[in-house]
Amino acid sequence: MMALKIYNTLTRRKEIFTPFEEGRVGIYVCGPTVYDHPHIGHAKSYVSFDTVIRYLRHLGYKVRYVQNITDVGHLTDNADEGEDKIEKRARLEQVEPMELAEMYMRSYYEDMDALNNLRPDISPRATGHIPEQIDLVKRLIDKGFAYESNQSVYFDVSKLKDYGKLSGRKLDEQESGTRIEINTDKKHPADFALWKKAESGHIMKWNSPWGVGFPGWHLECSVMSMKYLGETFDIHGGGIENVFPHHECEIAQSEAANELPFARYWMHNNMVTVNGQKMGKSLGNFVTLKDAFKIFSPLTIRFFVLNTHYSSPIDYSNEAMDAADKGLERLHNTIRNLRERLESSNGAEGQEIWKTKLEKYKNTFEEAMNEDFNTAEAMAVIFNLTKEVNNLLNSDEEISKEVLSEIDVFYKTYGGNVLGIVPEKTVQHGADDVSTYKIENDLIKTLIDTRNELRASKQWELADKIRDRLSELGIIIEDKKEKVAWRKK
Repeated sequence: MMALKIYNTLTRRKEIFTPFEEGRVGIYVCGPTVYDHPHIGHAKSYVSFDTVIRYLRHLGYKVRYVQNITDVGHLTDNADEGEDKIEKRARLEQVEPMELAEMYMRSYYEDMDALNNLRPDISPRATGHIPEQIDLVKRLIDKGFAYESNQSVYFDVSKLKDYGKLSGRKLDEQESGTRIEINTDKKHPADFALWKKAESGHIMKWNSPWGVGFPGWHLECSVMSMKYLGETFDIHGGGIENVFPHHECEIAQSEAANELPFARYWMHNNMVTVNGQKMGKSLGNFVTLKDAFKIFSPLTIRFFVLNTHYSSPIDYSNEAMDAADKGLERLHNTIRNLRERLESSNGAEGQEIWKTKLEKYKNTFEEAMNEDFNTAEAMAVIFNLTKEVNNLLNSDEEISKEVLSEIDVFYKTYGGNVLGIVPEKTVQHGADDVSTYKIENDLIKTLIDTRNELRASKQWELADKIRDRLSELGIIIEDKKEKVAWRKK
């Protein structure tokens, strides 16, 4: 069996994974800033890292999985300037910032649970660790790596020789006013905020030795990862867009404070595009998971994500999702047929042959996952097995209960426990949780199409009855200029 290898962004190569403490793995993954509903990009990131966690546990490691909740300090323009994203959204929705954070945090976990992601072992919140963040700023000032300016505190990047080692950016390449907006409070434009002065009207603020303010965005992840995983830990994960400045700054402040290596392996998942174009609110192609779940089951979205390596970009389109839906349905149909056959089997043939086959599939699956968690190759192994299982089930051969049971255990172990796409129980397609989403939404769409036809023929009374009945069932119809939309109450 080959050793597990991970592509380390820090060293720019695949490395054999050796945990800091034998038998244990500490992993920190940057969590969401909870100011809106989760989107397809969140699915790409957190399904990918969920599978990493699952596989590490499958290998026998005791894993501590920490994923934070950012509920303060993430600013709109860049890491150091602009409004706090949560405060800005709270003002628009006319609620308290913490009320908003609670609402969207619940929404996040609701969607992650639907995707069959395991909950983190610890989910620390930035606002719950303000004293620790203030302590880290004090240490950096005492060590000469940070300075106070106009009641804010900045990290002096010129004091750290290897600043830029994660992203490969050289300090002398970052000319003032080009890549980084000029801030007269800073000694160098690349210096980043550890603590920000709270201007008049700012709601989320705390007392500190430097005045009333709030922590910088980068600070929270250093503090929370080190508190729960130690000053040096195994894996730090996050989106590729966070390599610079977020993760670069985490390394700088953590290693300056401790004079020890921070995270030993850095893993970064790639982005989601929509029909070939980068997904973004400004482009109008932003897809929330709740909207996606109206059309496709959460397990279909999970299946779609895992068909691409975590470090590769993935393109979201209805065509790609339809293909994923059909692929997952074929897999579930085979497993359901297998389990039905298992209940009635009295055969006693083929046991040794299938033991050998399953051992080969197990080794091939684990070889794929050991090659930097290559879920796309691992999924191919599952489907190669499925072709053989279909041939077996369609043959006239008597199959032993032991063989069928061992195949089912393989699906539960690798398709279920590791990849998270095989439910523990399968029933007739259309009656289980996997397909309920799609059937429900197809029925709603059919009723809306019928209502549109009735309105076009001016049968207003019948059209209104459909709208009113859907409303009673918790479905709100919204007649917009371009199209008819719907949402759940």
